[in-house]
Order: sequence, then structure tokens, then C-alpha cells
Amino acid sequence: MIARLTGTPVARTPDGVVLDVGGVGYLLRLTARAHRKAKDGREVSFDTYMHVREDALQLFGFAEPAERDLFEQLLSVSGVGPKVALAIVSGSTPGELQRAIALEDTTRFIAIPGIGKKTAQRVVLELKEKLSLDQVVPDGAPDLVARDALVELGYSVVEAERALAETSSELPPEERVRQALRAA
Repeated sequence: MIARLTGTPVARTPDGVVLDVGGVGYLLRLTARAHRKAKDGREVSFDTYMHVREDALQLFGFAEPAERDLFEQLLSVSGVGPKVALAIVSGSTPGELQRAIALEDTTRFIAIPGIGKKTAQRVVLELKEKLSLDQVVPDGAPDLVARDALVELGYSVVEAERALAETSSELPPEERVRQALRAA
């Protein structure tokens, strides 16, 4: 298996980048964060995962090992293939996704294109037991209330969370929503 590649991005494709490693070009499908790391002309390293199928070999690139680890865990979920797993890992940081799993926050997953309600529920149910979520604090119910209120007002899940990040987490949810709306 190929676990890490260091090279120079020489071409961008709709699927990712071609990484030149010692004269060999590897097509890597990248997460959003890894894609930002891939500046043309600069040498860069990616943690990788090689997906082997009967008819294809695919390489997926990640900005950090935590992204790859979460990707591999997602592949173990029934109904989640590499394309869906890449979309999930690209949507948020590994810490945010682990927190969403710990809080059983299916809304975060449903907001990702290609993820339906049943798949989101399976991801949360199957990964909650598998992932080590000791460092994740499951006291996020007020955050979810405030985030869901902003989503109802037209924000995307990511936009709502960014807006709430600018407010004090010690305030009640309704006040955090007011502050987020004022800042917009």
C-alpha cells in the first residue's frame, strides 16, 4: 500500500491533482484541505489511502493523518464508499466530525451533498462505537440549538457554525443567534 507521497503537483484535474514523485505522476483525489496544500510548483506531502477494486486502483490524498484515519473508518460504514467518505472528510475538520458523531448530530452529515438521512444515521450509529471520542466533549446541545436556528433562517450548516464561532459559547442559544445575525 502507498501510505504517503511527497512530490510536486504538476496538473489539476476535476478529480484532484497529478503529483510528480520522482518522474512518476500519481493521480490523487484530495480532500478540500489537501487541495489547498497543493500549490503548483511547490513540493508537498500527502498522507494517502489506496483503494483497490477489481477494476481500478485509486489514490486518495489527505492534509493530515487524522483525515485519512477518519476516511478509513467511514469506509467501514455500510453504504459509504470512497467518494462519499471523501465528501464527508472534505466537509469539515476531523475534530468537528468526531464531535458531530459524539453528539449524534446527523444534520452536519445530511448537509453534505450525496448524504441522505439514512446514511447520516448509519455513520453516526456505526462510528460512535468505533471512534475514540474521549477528547470530544458532548456538551454541545446549546450549540446545536443555536446552529439549527440559524440554519432555519437560511444559513448553511458550515456558515452557521462559523457565525457562532464568533460569539461567546457561555451565552444562551438565543443570544448567540442574535449576535451572529448582527455580525452578518
